[in-house]
Amino acid sequence: MGPVKIGIVGAGGMASYHFEGFARAGAEVVAMADKDTGRAREFGEPRGIRRFYAGLGDMLSGSPEIDAVSVITPNKFHKPLVIEALEQGKHVYCEKPPALNAAETIAMQEAAERAGKILMFDLNNRARPEAKAIMYYIKNGKVGKINSAQATWIRRNGIPGFGGWFTNKAISGGGPLLDLPHMFDLALYFMGYPEPDYVLASVFNDFMGSRAFKGPWGIPDLKGGVTDVESACHAFITFKTGQCLMVRSSWAEMNEREVVSVTFQGQSSGGKIERLFDIDGLDGTSIDNCAVFTEENGCQVDYHIKVEKDEQMGRVTQAVNFVDAVTGKDAPLNTPAQAVIMMKLVDAMYESAAAAKPVKL
Repeated sequence: MGPVKIGIVGAGGMASYHFEGFARAGAEVVAMADKDTGRAREFGEPRGIRRFYAGLGDMLSGSPEIDAVSVITPNKFHKPLVIEALEQGKHVYCEKPPALNAAETIAMQEAAERAGKILMFDLNNRARPEAKAIMYYIKNGKVGKINSAQATWIRRNGIPGFGGWFTNKAISGGGPLLDLPHMFDLALYFMGYPEPDYVLASVFNDFMGSRAFKGPWGIPDLKGGVTDVESACHAFITFKTGQCLMVRSSWAEMNEREVVSVTFQGQSSGGKIERLFDIDGLDGTSIDNCAVFTEENGCQVDYHIKVEKDEQMGRVTQAVNFVDAVTGKDAPLNTPAQAVIMMKLVDAMYESAAAAKPVKL
């Protein structure tokens, strides 16, 4: 069996991480599709990609040897592209969030089951060295059952443009809750993805029109565009296991600095994984911390865990894992069933906020 052959849909900012991970795992990216074929060529030709198409259908017809498809598009297009690729018998690696809502995610899960193919999402923070280190302690019984956790991604000024697809709910599905799901997913991952029970949430959009809260990424504004998503969401979730989770997510909120962390309290030990920034919103400046808090011999003991710094923040390693899952070398780091739970919770947060009361799942 030769190398896994992959086609990438979308030449956006995440494409370089997908490509590097696939190449590192020994896969071959043989084609690329983007409605702007010039942008696809600009990305692909220096990396040895030789075939370019305007869409997924053309790519699958023109390059039938493709084994797997990578989807890197605005959120609205995840479901149709993923299902089309699965129905053509391809494994799929899709950018986060999985889709616009839980119903779309369920449809994707069912398509993967019918096709008997791997479907994974780029929830890359699970692949970070810090997360792997924390999971070692959890899996080896050091932590015990996690009773409670707090998932936080708070930006002081991080709106990704005004009027573009990020701020348009019909295309994005929502604001920071959909754009920054990583700590939320990571907390659920540490907790064992328990079955949810109740959700109580509030959303705010105070600063969505203020340029003082625009992020530093240079995403152009769209004059006359739509800005109908939240700037912040705060939620409390209870689970049928008795566990609970607090979620804080924002693009723009009066906070001292950007905070990206998961903290948890277990029956034997607690822990924390956190990213610290020299400059708010610039991922390349992140400094990573992780620790386990416990008691030994009647004393409070903190394990400060040192791991190798990962400048790609798990994005490349996650793409490697996808190829290894396709070839049977490793188990997938995330599953469609987990994505469905996450998106059901997202839907419930928006429903609770709109109704101003708890929602039972």
